[in-house]
Amino acid sequence: MTDSAVFPTPRIASRLPRVGTTIFTTMSALAVEHGAINLGQGFPDFDCDPALLACVERVMRANHNQYPPMAGTLALREAVAAKIERLHGRRYDPASEITITAGGTQAIFTAILACVHPGDEVIVIEPAYDSYLPNIALAGGVAVRVPMRRDEAGFHVDWAAVGAAITPRTRLVIVNSPHNPTGASFDAADLDALAALVRGSDILVLGDEVYEHMVFDGRRHASLAGHAELAARSFVISSFGKTLHVTGWKVGYCAAPAALTAEFRKVHQFNVFTVNTPMQLGIAEYLADPAAYLDLPAFYQRKRDRFRAGLAGSGFRLLPCTGTYFQCVDYRAVQRAQAGLNELDFCRWLTTEIGVAAIPLSSFHDEPVEHGIVRFCFAKRDDTLDRAIERLATL
Repeated sequence: MTDSAVFPTPRIASRLPRVGTTIFTTMSALAVEHGAINLGQGFPDFDCDPALLACVERVMRANHNQYPPMAGTLALREAVAAKIERLHGRRYDPASEITITAGGTQAIFTAILACVHPGDEVIVIEPAYDSYLPNIALAGGVAVRVPMRRDEAGFHVDWAAVGAAITPRTRLVIVNSPHNPTGASFDAADLDALAALVRGSDILVLGDEVYEHMVFDGRRHASLAGHAELAARSFVISSFGKTLHVTGWKVGYCAAPAALTAEFRKVHQFNVFTVNTPMQLGIAEYLADPAAYLDLPAFYQRKRDRFRAGLAGSGFRLLPCTGTYFQCVDYRAVQRAQAGLNELDFCRWLTTEIGVAAIPLSSFHDEPVEHGIVRFCFAKRDDTLDRAIERLATL
């Protein structure tokens, strides 16, 4: 007789009963099983700058390997403040307004826990990054989903619909630009529209800006930090994992006014406390040269253009991509019977039969919405992209 028969595990009521294995885990596993090129999950397959590794190694060998301050090393907070001021003209106080986090996802969860009380409403614009809704549920909040609108120019936030969704119970609006998964990005008019909607209220804003340094075609990233009215009520979140090609390091930050940061840190100190010391100090040293992020738009635009040019003669219809390292395509004109499949089944077929993994756009909705669109990640080596293009161009 087994121990489990004698001592059965008590039943537990799930806090997230609708949550299972993420689509990213599922498609990555399928890609490995079939030897497919993984353009699904959003991570680079190339190395980071060796100079960054050298910075971290120097710090580690200098024995900076114990706990840093809860809010993060002062050196990295100062580097973040300098970066934001350089790019957006707003000076955050490193002591009281910037917190180093275990990646962007932890920062998002912490911000939600810090300000959302049971019953509070949180506006989420769909399609949306998959952590938002579970985070809101764990905080006891109520997600109010507002769909983006789509036209020939791509996906856009429907600000009139966002305004219609605001009620006296609205506590937080979550925005994401550049936008995962659609590749859309805000401009100044978007920020002004959002500011007009929340003006005169106690509504807070969470800005997921982890792809802030991946904007293309001469555009400038429209950050909440650069809009004085919005910055006064916003948590602005970014990720060094995305910026420096080290997603596995899980280091990010949250910039917010002192009053918001104080509440953010109350949660932060108990859900993670602090973040890897040598990584923080190494990144701070590396950021002394702003080329680390100033050169990134051109770097990723070349990859975007290479991927788009390779698919130009295929049956895929390429949607606009003004930011991120994701390219969405409409597959409904592909001259194969499989074009009639729903998005998830099309991605499975693409992985198993064509040998390229993608992510269905429907997975970024709480209730699946079929657009006939899948998302590819082009943060890959040129040879990886070329091999994927060779396979996809046959469709």
